[in-house]
Amino acid sequence: MEITSYAPGTPSWIDLGTPDATGAAAFYGGLFGWDIEEGPPEAGGYRMCMLKGRPVAGMGPQMNTDIPPFWATYVTVADVDASTAKVKELGGAVFVEPMDVMTAGRMAVCADAQGAAISLWQPVDMAGAGLVNEPGTLSWNELMTRDVAGATAFYAGLFGWGADTVPDGSYTEWKLDGRSVGGMMPMPAEMPPAVPSMWTIYFAVDDADAAVAKVSELGGSVMRPPMDIEPGRFAVVADPYGAAFNVMKLKDGLGG
Repeated sequence: MEITSYAPGTPSWIDLGTPDATGAAAFYGGLFGWDIEEGPPEAGGYRMCMLKGRPVAGMGPQMNTDIPPFWATYVTVADVDASTAKVKELGGAVFVEPMDVMTAGRMAVCADAQGAAISLWQPVDMAGAGLVNEPGTLSWNELMTRDVAGATAFYAGLFGWGADTVPDGSYTEWKLDGRSVGGMMPMPAEMPPAVPSMWTIYFAVDDADAAVAKVSELGGSVMRPPMDIEPGRFAVVADPYGAAFNVMKLKDGLGG
């Protein structure tokens, strides 16, 4: 599904910080069929990942080598400076203060009050991902948190999100003006205590099992083998440098 604009409060972009952008480009190009283009010198090594001529993700050199590589979630805001101030007011942290990204837009890198990194995007020339909910593109953003109630309050205050939680508390859908814009679940019990709350991403695929086999073939690893859940079949995998992500084959009739 092609997207040309995102309402404020909507996840709109993802990018990867990696210790080896050339190797990562080969991995994701082989997995998803992306054409990955390096930007101009002033982009600092940042690359745009394209599919069908549309931007679907970004990747660039890892800025903080004290933490493992990861895929970052960006949420569109009307005013990144005001939203960054709100993050601080709500008890979050700011890792990168608002800055202009050439003529593409203005961004900041923050963390919620529970420590999960979240980036803010105020678009100018680039709205965000131009293609979503198709094989090889972003299909879902999900927060794993150690404090569901605290996260619910934080994101309601920052983005105006409502929280639609199943009766047993095991899963929440974030709602913006009645639309589902992401999900939240309690941090799984098997996660070591040192692992902080985090945002994760899902890529749509035609076949979860085939995608997992391709991940292994390309030098990645399988963290959770394919399994069936209510929306479809998914797996948790990582690229050769340790950045984790999910692949999901949605049931027929779901997704864009």
